Order: sequence, then structure tokens, then C-alpha cells
Amino acid sequence: MTANIIDRKERPALDPKDFKGDVHPDWCPGCGDFGVLTCLQRAIAELGILHHEMAIISGIGCSSNLPGFINTYGMHTLHGRALPNAQGFKLSHHDMTVVAVGGDGDGYGIGVGHFVHALRRNMDLTYIVMNNSIYGLTTGQTSPTSAVGMKTKSTPFGNPEVPLNPLTLALGSGASFVSRAFSGNPKQVVEIYKAAIKHKGFALVDTFSPCVTFNKINTAKFYRDNTYDINKEGYDSSDIKAAFALAMKEPNGAEPIPTGIFYQNERPCYEESEKDTLSTPVVDHELGISTERAKELKARFK
Repeated sequence: MTANIIDRKERPALDPKDFKGDVHPDWCPGCGDFGVLTCLQRAIAELGILHHEMAIISGIGCSSNLPGFINTYGMHTLHGRALPNAQGFKLSHHDMTVVAVGGDGDGYGIGVGHFVHALRRNMDLTYIVMNNSIYGLTTGQTSPTSAVGMKTKSTPFGNPEVPLNPLTLALGSGASFVSRAFSGNPKQVVEIYKAAIKHKGFALVDTFSPCVTFNKINTAKFYRDNTYDINKEGYDSSDIKAAFALAMKEPNGAEPIPTGIFYQNERPCYEESEKDTLSTPVVDHELGISTERAKELKARFK
């Protein structure tokens, strides 16, 4: 949760359309990323966050084009580097709401090292991963979350690798907010995005976002038929053992796939441990040093 999210009564009324960018999304018709974009716009509007109070930062991939389609500050960075940039932005603008976005290849492949350390560091930002279990921008290769046996351009005889489980990885790395959603269920997605943004700490939202062009297995129909909301059943999201048990269920349709907020437990953020240096946003620090300080430094190194 960031300081600028306050009672909506004190804010001007916002409409999701206010956050529509000037550039029309270039995703394929039917792409699940449209749902993510729409739900994120709704969540921001309902939270009353103003355009200049939010930054959305991405890596590389189809989903990482999202910052160009939404009317906030944004950065389109390097492959797998959304989180380092988002964390740097948060440290220098810690009074702003920061959301990192990207795909499963970007975040769980080349960027997985940054992912693990961002989880344990627990900086106050939200990470939305549009998980389609395929590399879409490079036209259909297996990704870190592709199922065993999945045939793609890079695995014509079937994927031999066990898929990475982002939820158990997050829980085991000290995450303070772990969730999963399906972009075709907007009511649930908006509520999860709002909860993630309001959470004080690092919040992961692994979002099933079907690729209609290169993944004919993990389709929108597949997720509509096989997912359910754990938070409708009186689930205790503070129970990490229960979260692990649910997260261990493979999302392959062999059994119902759980979605919702698996785990939430606020603990001190990274920023709180750096109060001396972060009491004022870095961008607001005065540049340069005083004449007296310059003389002291010069004398020290004589």
C-alpha cells in the first residue's frame, strides 16, 4: 500500500477510460492480455490513484508492451529486467505506486533471479505476470511454465522439462503476498489487483492470460472450465501451510485449479529498513554538496 491511496471521498471520481492510452494495443484479437489491461485500469480507477502517482514498468514480450497502452508513467525496459528497474524506481520515488508487468518467459525465465531476490527483499510494489505458458513474441516456443510433453516449435517431440511453479517459488522465497487469477474472470481479477496494490510489500499476481495464437491447450475455455476461487470458501490466506498445499496443485486440468489470494502476511518492507536514506524520495534530494562539506572531503584526502 502506498501513501497516495486514500479515501475515495477525498479524490475526484475516476473512470477506467481515463487510463486509456493514446496507442491501441497490438495484441492478437482474443489475447488474454486485453483482460489484464482492462482490469488494471479498473483497479487503478477504483483505488483513486491519479495518473501521475503511478508507474508501470515492464520487460520484453507481448505482455510487456502494456505500459504503452495505459495513461500513467511507464518504462519499457530490457528482457527480464522489469523488477530491477521497478525496484530502482520505487527507491527513488517511494511515494508513488509502482506496478511491474511482464510474461512468464520474461519473469520466470531470464528474469527469475531478480524475481527471487525481489520476493525476499519485499519492496512495496506489485508484480503482475501474464502467464500464457508459451513464448508468444518469438512465435511459439516452450516457456518456463509449459507443461511436460507440450509440443511447440522448440519441442516438436514434446517438452521434456518440468514446469516452474511460480507460487511455490514465491512462498519459499519469503513472499508476503501470493495470488493467482485468470484474465477471463474480470470481477475476481480487479479485486485481486486492488488487494495487491494496497498490500504493503511485494505482491505477486500470477495471471493466466491465454495466448490464442500459439497455445491451443491453455485456452480461455480451459481456464473457465477448470478454475475456482479459493477466497469464496472461507479460506485463511494467513496460513502458509495451506497456501503451499494449494500452490502444489499442478494447473494442468487434472484437478480443479485454485485461483485467488493464496497468502498474505504483512512484514517490514525494504524501504522501512532504509529510513535514514529514504525519508525523502531520492528524486527530491538536493544535488551537490555544501561548500563546508566539500572542504571537509578535500582535507580528508590531502
